[in-house]
Amino acid sequence: MRPIPHLPTGKIRQWNRDMNLKTKKRVLGITALVVAAVIWQIVAEYVVGRSFILPSVTDVAIAFVDLFESGTLLADITASLEHFGIGLIAALLLGIPIGILMGWFRVADFLLDPIIEILRPIPPLAWIPFAIIWFGLTTQAAGFVIFAGAFFPILIATYSAFRSVPKVYVEAGKVLGCDTSLELIRHVALPAAIPAIVSGIRTAMGVGWMCLVAAEMFGVSAYGLGYQLWHNYYLHQMSEVVAYMLILGIIGLVIDRIFRNYVDQRLLRWHAGEVA
Repeated sequence: MRPIPHLPTGKIRQWNRDMNLKTKKRVLGITALVVAAVIWQIVAEYVVGRSFILPSVTDVAIAFVDLFESGTLLADITASLEHFGIGLIAALLLGIPIGILMGWFRVADFLLDPIIEILRPIPPLAWIPFAIIWFGLTTQAAGFVIFAGAFFPILIATYSAFRSVPKVYVEAGKVLGCDTSLELIRHVALPAAIPAIVSGIRTAMGVGWMCLVAAEMFGVSAYGLGYQLWHNYYLHQMSEVVAYMLILGIIGLVIDRIFRNYVDQRLLRWHAGEVA
């Protein structure tokens, strides 16, 4: 193999190894999906034999085609992303500042911790009655249920990250001119806490996305992936139900991958040793 100009031989070999590893990972992943689909088809067709109990792969594929041809799938995805965005943004705007206050200031921790510990074990779905009472059958009601699921993972991750900032970092910041708590938070604690906060946000995104179906099941709008899933269940169209389940899984995966790639490239390059 002819070496690439301006690249050391060691880096070329490492690049080749990384490419081979990525290729192997993709091949094994595709193989696993194909095998799972074949087993699913055999079990659904020859063992269960009833599409109402377990639709086959071909039934779900036909449902996918019908959904794309109907023209409503894009509206459903848009509505669900709107509900998810409202809940996640609200969780970020409240969870991170409160987590910083509790993690950095002992008085705030003493005041807020009892309230947080009482509210935190309440399942997000238990807030649905109050979501309807407070907001009605609106987009904000669905967003509030998602907020209830996403808020606490962000809060706990931020709180734990700020409580775990090494004291030597704080002392070094003071020596370098950070005289106030605000300066220490901005220049010392927050950069040190970002990896843990990002991990909490990823967890919150997963929990919030799982709450989406329940948030939309009480009919906040005529569109939404969760709403359509329950609507097709009431009609006993189980192939469409599985199709919407797979769409939820795929979109959730895409959201997580986009967020992770953005964070790794923009915020955590230093964490991986990439400076330039």
